[in-house]
Formats: sequence, structure tokens, C-alpha cells
Amino acid sequence: MDSEMYQENILDHYKHPRHKGALMRCTVQHHELNPVCGDMLTFYLQIEDGMIKDISFAGHGCAISQASASLLAEYLYQKPVTLLEELKPEMIYSLLGIEISPGRVKCALLSFVTVTKALGEYGNSEQHRRVEAKI
Repeated sequence: MDSEMYQENILDHYKHPRHKGALMRCTVQHHELNPVCGDMLTFYLQIEDGMIKDISFAGHGCAISQASASLLAEYLYQKPVTLLEELKPEMIYSLLGIEISPGRVKCALLSFVTVTKALGEYGNSEQHRRVEAKI
């Protein structure tokens, strides 16, 4: 794909986001704010048997932050949690497919930060449940 096709893809995900809206039944959720520009995201994950059974996001912001969230949710939907554990910022850049200027990095990576912290909260809650089960 050339740069123009990637830009069209970003605009499509911005105007018609996939997996947008709060999940009524989720295992974990996490909210993040980019204080520099005001972009906000909340990711909702329903995790069962080591799989991301469902995922969604809510929030608002620029085209880059919202398209990034839509692309990431689409990428992670019904995939193993291990895929999320291995996620790196470079994957977000790859999903977006365009050069991200230094001023837009926080916008592009807001979805990565939010979903990664949600996974951390999930891991902590799972560890807490395992400890309680032993008591």
C-alpha cells in the first residue's frame, strides 16, 4: 500500500471506527488521557480462557488516536492474550502504516498505553484471585 492508501484507511477507521462503545460485560477496563492534546480512551476487554473474547474502546480525540484504537481493537479481537503481552509500539506504527511525526507519537500510542495498562490490571486481578484461592 502506498501512503495515500494508508491515509484513507486511517480516515476510514476514524469516521467508521470498529469495536467502538463500552462493553457491558468486560473482565477489565482502563482509561487514559493524553494531557498534551486532550485525547481520551477507555479500553474494555472481555478475557476468557486466555483469549480476548471481545474488545472495545470509547473516547474522543484526533484522527490518529481514534484510528489507532480502532485498528488495535480490530487486530486483537478474538486473539490470545499472549499476543497482547507481546505487543510493542512498533506494531501500532505498522497498523497505522504512515510516518508519525514526533508531535503525534503520544496520539498514535495512546491505544497501546491504554490496552497495555488494562492487561496489567487484568494480570494483577488474576494474581490476586489465585492468592485468595490458596487462603
